[in-house]
Amino acid sequence: MNRIGEDFAGGAGETTESVAPAYVPSLELTQGQPPPIAANGGRSYMAFDRDGDAGTAAAIEAALRLAAEGKAQALVERIRGAPAGPIETEWGPGFRTWKECVDYIRSTDIAVPEGGVALPLRYTVLEQPTYALVSSHAAWRDPVRAAEVEALREDDETYGRQCLYFPQVLRDARRIGEYYPGLSPYSPESMDRLGVSLAHCESRCENFYDAAEVERVFYPEMEKLLLEFFPGATDALVFNHDVFDKDYEGDRTEDQDARNPGVNAEYVNLVHNDLNDNSGRVRCRELLTRNLRNFGREQRYSEAEADAKMSRRFMSINLAKPMETVRQYPFVLCAWPSFADQPYITDYRIYDDRVGETTRFTHRPDHEWYWLPGQTPTEVSMLKCYDSVTDGSVSRWSFHTASFDPTAPDDAPCRRNVVVRSFVFF
Repeated sequence: MNRIGEDFAGGAGETTESVAPAYVPSLELTQGQPPPIAANGGRSYMAFDRDGDAGTAAAIEAALRLAAEGKAQALVERIRGAPAGPIETEWGPGFRTWKECVDYIRSTDIAVPEGGVALPLRYTVLEQPTYALVSSHAAWRDPVRAAEVEALREDDETYGRQCLYFPQVLRDARRIGEYYPGLSPYSPESMDRLGVSLAHCESRCENFYDAAEVERVFYPEMEKLLLEFFPGATDALVFNHDVFDKDYEGDRTEDQDARNPGVNAEYVNLVHNDLNDNSGRVRCRELLTRNLRNFGREQRYSEAEADAKMSRRFMSINLAKPMETVRQYPFVLCAWPSFADQPYITDYRIYDDRVGETTRFTHRPDHEWYWLPGQTPTEVSMLKCYDSVTDGSVSRWSFHTASFDPTAPDDAPCRRNVVVRSFVFF
C-alpha cells in the first residue's frame, strides 16, 4: 500500500503585522487539548486588522504563500499516483472513492451494533490549515486582482482531492442510553457529555422553502425549544438557517440581502465543525454588537454589554429537522470524548469584512459516530459547535458530516431538511 500523511504535517507561514485595536479573542484551548493546526499559532486574524478589514488582507497574503509552497498539490499528486485499492495512511486505510470504501466494508464484514451501520466517511488527510476566498468577495470581480484570485481558485480546487473515505461504524443515537447507562439522548446532560442530543418539535411552519416564514415561525420555535431544553439558559438566538433538498426544482438562489439562504443541492460530505476556539467567540461578538449576517432578532449590544453577556457561559448549537422522514443521505454526528485530545485543523473562509474559521479532523478508527435512522419530521438532532467552558468538564463541540447510505433502497429519496444555527446564553 502507498503511504500518505506523515510528510505533510505543518502550519502556514507566520504573519507579522502589528496588532490593531480590534476585538481579538484569546485562544481558549480545552484543558488537555493540543494546540490547533493553524496559522499564527492559532491566533485569530482579527489580530492582524488593517484599518477595519478584520485581518482579511493578511489572510489572503497567507493563503497565497501557502499555495505557492505547493504541499497540498504535492499530496494530491501522490494520492492520484498511488496504486489502485486502499491507500495506507497513518490513520488507517483510506479510499479515493465512496464505492471503493463500500466494497471494502462489505468484504471485511464489519460488525455493527443493533440499529447501527457502517458507512464511508470523508476525512482530510492534509494536516495544514486551508483557505477559501468566498464567492461574495469583491476580489472575484476585480480585474486588477485576477492573478491572485486565480492562484487561490486553483489551490481551492485541490481541497476535495486532499480527502479520502474511511470506513466508520455509526451507532443509533436513540440508543445512547445503552452505551452510557443512565444517560438519555433527550437530555442536556447528553449535550454536556457528548456534544450531541435529540429533541422533539411539532413545527407550525408550513413552507420551509419560504425564508421569511422560516424566520417568522420556525426561529421562535427553536429558540423556545432551546430555552426549555437547557436549565439556566437566559436567552437563545437563532441567527440563520440552511435548507437541503437535492431534488428541489424551484429557485435555489441565495440572497443574503433578502435574508434568503436559498436551497442547497449538495450535502456537506466532509468531516468538519462549523466553529472553533476563535470563531465561536468572534461570531457571537459579531452578532451581538454588529448584528452581522443575522437573519433572526436584531441585536444591538454595546461592547460593554456584549463583554458582560459573553463573560458567562454560552454555546453555539445547530439543530436539524427533517421535512419528511429521512431515507437517504443521513446527517451524522460524532461524540466529543472520542476526539477531545485531537488537534483540529483550521479552515479559513475569507470574506470582505471577516475571516471565518471552521475546522476539519483527520480520521481515527475509534471516533464515536451516531446517526438517526429514519429520522422523522418531529425529531430534531442537535449538535454543539462551540462551548465557552474550557476546563474539560463538558464537551466543547461535536463534528459532523453526511454520507450516502448503501443499505437504503435504490429509490429512497434524499434528505430534505432545515438546519438552524443558534447561540444559547446562561
